[in-house]
Amino acid sequence: MSDGSTSRASSSFHFFAGLSSGILSAVLLQPADLLKTRVQQSHQNTLLATIKSIASGPQPIRQFWRGTLPSTLRTGFGSAIYFSSLNALRRRAARAALLKAGDRARARDGHSSSLPKLSNTANLATGAVARTWAGFLMMPITVLKVRYESNLYSYSSLFSASRDIFRREGLKGFFAGFGATAVRDAPYAGLYVLFYEQSKKRLSRLANKIEEKSGASSTRLSSSTSAGINFFSGIAAAGLGTSVTNPFDAIKTRIQLMPDRYHNMIHAAKKMLAEDGVRSLFDGLGIRIARKAMSSALAWTVYEELIRRAEGRWRAVEETV
Repeated sequence: MSDGSTSRASSSFHFFAGLSSGILSAVLLQPADLLKTRVQQSHQNTLLATIKSIASGPQPIRQFWRGTLPSTLRTGFGSAIYFSSLNALRRRAARAALLKAGDRARARDGHSSSLPKLSNTANLATGAVARTWAGFLMMPITVLKVRYESNLYSYSSLFSASRDIFRREGLKGFFAGFGATAVRDAPYAGLYVLFYEQSKKRLSRLANKIEEKSGASSTRLSSSTSAGINFFSGIAAAGLGTSVTNPFDAIKTRIQLMPDRYHNMIHAAKKMLAEDGVRSLFDGLGIRIARKAMSSALAWTVYEELIRRAEGRWRAVEETV
């Protein structure tokens, strides 16, 4: 396979791998996303009371997974756009740093990652740009998802929800809260990629030392070791990034659910502080950390494992040509 065809196949597969990992995490973790939205919509809602309210209502299982369709569309295609954009940006950054193909191949040896190795600044910047771009494209679905998950609206379908938002608020209604979302996503994604790569680097070094002591001679980490390192790194990076950016997530949720009451990011922040205090900016932090940690760890582990396997097959095909 030529370099051009390999690049095109690689780009397409990064999109597919991101889509697959996003759909998996969205479906499995939808209850956590719904609970976070309910807790954030009002400072009076506690996690335990919200769980009891849903569990004691009609069709509790179905209610815990309410909003799965828009959530799957948002997370699935959002992850596909994010990972494929991130891959393109990281490869450009690698080329700009004069990393040749042979250098990249050697850089992967003894490391759990299948991605190009960049500086901390490049990891921060590429993660922030890719996430902001994906967030902008998926913003209409995000608004629909959040309103579906709350108990302030009784939409029966995505079409009726779209029609109601357009009738009441026009096109701008589908981008409600984008400012707070961008301010949340850009630093979160940048910090996530930075923490994630640093954690993988350090854990890979530790794993290599352990394998050397056990007498293993391979320069590559085993598939199970790499997956474990990626999963743990995803959890750690998500926990750190989520803690820093939760206030913007809480503000974003209020704006998207009650645009008439919370007009923009600054207005919403002042109103929340005045009415509910500083703690309102950290509503849903615990459930968001748990949800983000698991979703990010799942998404990145599945994504990197799919890429690792695909690149192994491409290399095998190239060697036989």
